[in-house]
Amino acid sequence: MRRVRLGLIFGGRSVEHEVSLVSARAVLDHLDPTRYEVIPIGVTREGKWLTAGDARMLLDAAGTGLARIPGTTHAALTADPSAGGLVPIDNGAAPVGLDMIFPLVHGTGGEDGTMQGLLDLAGLPYVGSGVLGSSLGMDKTTMKVIFGAAGLRQTDHLVVDRRRIEQDPRGIAREVEGRIGYPCFTKPSNGGSSVGVSKVKGPEGLGPALVEAAAYDRRVIIEQAVDGQEVECAVLGNDDPQASIVGEIVPCHEFYDYSAKYLEDGSELIIPARIGPEQAGEVRTMALAAFLALDCAGMARVDFFVRRSDGAVLINEVNTIPGFTPISMYPRLWEASGIGFTALVERLIELARERHAERLKLKRDYAPGQKAPGAR
Repeated sequence: MRRVRLGLIFGGRSVEHEVSLVSARAVLDHLDPTRYEVIPIGVTREGKWLTAGDARMLLDAAGTGLARIPGTTHAALTADPSAGGLVPIDNGAAPVGLDMIFPLVHGTGGEDGTMQGLLDLAGLPYVGSGVLGSSLGMDKTTMKVIFGAAGLRQTDHLVVDRRRIEQDPRGIAREVEGRIGYPCFTKPSNGGSSVGVSKVKGPEGLGPALVEAAAYDRRVIIEQAVDGQEVECAVLGNDDPQASIVGEIVPCHEFYDYSAKYLEDGSELIIPARIGPEQAGEVRTMALAAFLALDCAGMARVDFFVRRSDGAVLINEVNTIPGFTPISMYPRLWEASGIGFTALVERLIELARERHAERLKLKRDYAPGQKAPGAR
């Protein structure tokens, strides 16, 4: 039986480049080499796509800069489905056919629907959400609109754009004072791993925090701070998803910023979360509702707050390509729920096949009066 030729895409131009490399290493370690021929596809910080025969070399040497690794081939994924995969840009290199893609590019350019759109055009099955679910899951502003329409309880927030930050900082400050209050959080609408996020304790810190967030996206969200526990739930599936056990994050910093997530060892991941069974059930129910409302597929990690004052569960955000590092909550939650890392990767690949098969059922042409098969 021929092995599945699986393209593992990692790196990318986002601020989460390094996290992506660690995720890709972990997934690679749990892929059965007798079943999968892994084709590593490294995207440099400049956006150059590289592939090579030795996945280990490409990943392990990534810290030195992908463009300087010997044996790599400059390639591009073509939107032409007849090509079937990577087209080499270097003279003399042979095309690389692909059966499926596992995208592990976190953040902009990988998790926001742009990568998924390219893969759809290329006609390749891929792990995770499609264009719509990915873009909704990445843009926190639109995500919150969907949450509101779905009746999911969330924190009060404001959305401001970069132009207003530059031209009307006093007006923003008055609006924050009257509606949100302090402390509050400022964050880029599009982004991940808490990059560009600030906790603002008073009016004097608001301006610099807005400028910092606006450096990463033209729209900025200002959220009411919640005094509560940070909990997370993993979701797995397509149209009939399942929710994992609930876990809790206790950050080593004042909030769960980039350093607390990836650079320091003091943060705690507690599984199961120290919340009551009714609250845990509500978290799982809301996680599934959010997953379906955003039209997610395959996988997602859904983050919540449990407010200390009244025990209310508030949804925070959805991550459609969660971290797969050895310390990441998504694989750990499923391991605690009875699905180990290898089985989890296998299930995600199965879900990708299922979703692609559904896409292939769609009609691509139309003739007036023609009915779909089975229609009356």
